[in-house]
Amino acid sequence: MGNTASTIFWFFILFLMFTPLIRQRMLEWARLKLIRQLEIKRKSRVITLIHRQEMMSFLGIPFVRYINIDDSEQVLRAIRLTPDDMPIDLILHTPGGLVLATEQIACALLRHKAKVTVFIPHYAMSGGTMIALAADEIVMDEHAVLGPIDPQLGEYPVASILKVVKEKEKKDIEDKTLILADVGKKAMRQVREFVEESLKEKMGLKKAKELAKTLTEGKWTHDYPITSEMAKKMGLPVSTDLPPEIYHLMELYPQTAQRRPSVSYIPVPYKKETLPPKGK
Repeated sequence: MGNTASTIFWFFILFLMFTPLIRQRMLEWARLKLIRQLEIKRKSRVITLIHRQEMMSFLGIPFVRYINIDDSEQVLRAIRLTPDDMPIDLILHTPGGLVLATEQIACALLRHKAKVTVFIPHYAMSGGTMIALAADEIVMDEHAVLGPIDPQLGEYPVASILKVVKEKEKKDIEDKTLILADVGKKAMRQVREFVEESLKEKMGLKKAKELAKTLTEGKWTHDYPITSEMAKKMGLPVSTDLPPEIYHLMELYPQTAQRRPSVSYIPVPYKKETLPPKGK
């Protein structure tokens, strides 16, 4: 009896350990299947750059994700494996990330000879916006947003550091702040010049300079939402005809499971005639 109970116990432990791994593999296969269907439909190479907090381990510890060097290596490899005459569709969902990794991805997309389309189902902030600017077309959900690309140094926006240095006497400013201002000035110039280069073929150098300044000068907070309507007024090639497959794919990237979900609804589409009459 004791041996049986011990065996059942260890089987239960193994089940707890391997169930998340099996579930993860099933999710990955479902994603690849849907990506391939979208590629066949659009005759393109589909690349995803999606950052969410997934339950990747037995302990359920969420990992915060952002654009890093590993991402740029993988995206660049996917682009190298794509023929010059084949369109690229990049599905983008990210809060941003490292400038170096972001610029590498954007440069590779700019150099690709066939059409590049970026799909944004929810948001592409900061570095994600910089990547989107490299596309020939940006396709957003009606409620999706882009964001400013003003450089940040640690926890502080460069624009705010420069403002403090400008408004105060140098004798009243710490050396560290002056050094941050010097580095920040260079970072702002580098990002602005990169954005100008990304946009000048699409809208001309004058408009590219104006938009680059608007996006990098710290006019808004770093998390300010730039809607599709705003992006169109800025002159960006934006549409809101997001394919339904993109929404289905996002469902295969679940957020961290919570004991008490903050949002609940019946996950089926409703038609007006299916709703009960008023008063019943």
